[in-house]
Amino acid sequence: MSRGLSRVLSPRQLARLQWHSATAGQRLQLRFASNMQQSPRPSGHAHPPPPATPRQNDPSGSASDFTGLQAHLDTVFSPLKFPPELAARILTHASHPDALQRHNARLSFIGRRVLQSYLMLFLHSSPELDPSQDYTLITERALNTYILGEYVAPRWSLGKVLRWVPVNIGPLKAGMVEKEGVASVVERLSPSAGHSIGLYKVQGGAVEALVGGVFHQFGGNVAHRLFHTRVLPHILLPGSPDGLRDAFHPHAMQICESMGGLNGDLLGTFKTGSESS
Repeated sequence: MSRGLSRVLSPRQLARLQWHSATAGQRLQLRFASNMQQSPRPSGHAHPPPPATPRQNDPSGSASDFTGLQAHLDTVFSPLKFPPELAARILTHASHPDALQRHNARLSFIGRRVLQSYLMLFLHSSPELDPSQDYTLITERALNTYILGEYVAPRWSLGKVLRWVPVNIGPLKAGMVEKEGVASVVERLSPSAGHSIGLYKVQGGAVEALVGGVFHQFGGNVAHRLFHTRVLPHILLPGSPDGLRDAFHPHAMQICESMGGLNGDLLGTFKTGSESS
């Protein structure tokens, strides 16, 4: 670019002219240089900001704040060892005040896709599958978030450790949640009350987040075993339109038993045959 043009054109006009006349490779270099110029560079004489003092029960503090959450998941899903930060993210709903630091929405999104993928693979491998059956409908009824929250989450005792705040308190008395805590109040609720305050929706999202967290942290093989031993057996609801259709129940339990049953080792070595479903 000539010096004459640089005298006539403004810096913005000059940059635009350079951009339009550049090749693809040169444009990439120009974009990188622009990003570098816009990024603030720390001064060598600047003093680092003082470390923030964590508040009590503030998840933005040290990992020791999450030891209870971590211990719960480590116990329920032994021999897996969850990092404290991951445990806190899995068990924190977006309604909780600490969700400003972390919450489980993204892991829930991932986990739901993982659950859908494994269920589709299971259905495709099942001898009971009829080509005329609707995969989407079967999946929606089996993996409905409310079904996961009502039938799977209690098996993992998620209600005792899940961090959330009911948006609609429904039958709860004013101040009851703040005084006694969500977990204590929820234990005394009837199933209908649980629906009215969104309990099963929140717990179902936590189930999905747990699956997403396991897939992210421990890999697909472990998540696959988790699905067949800790999720699928608990959504076999005989005679109900909800959950997995009755025709698939024997095959689901066959795979579960081949993986060691409801308490099978999540880190076990995969077998051949039916376990590859």
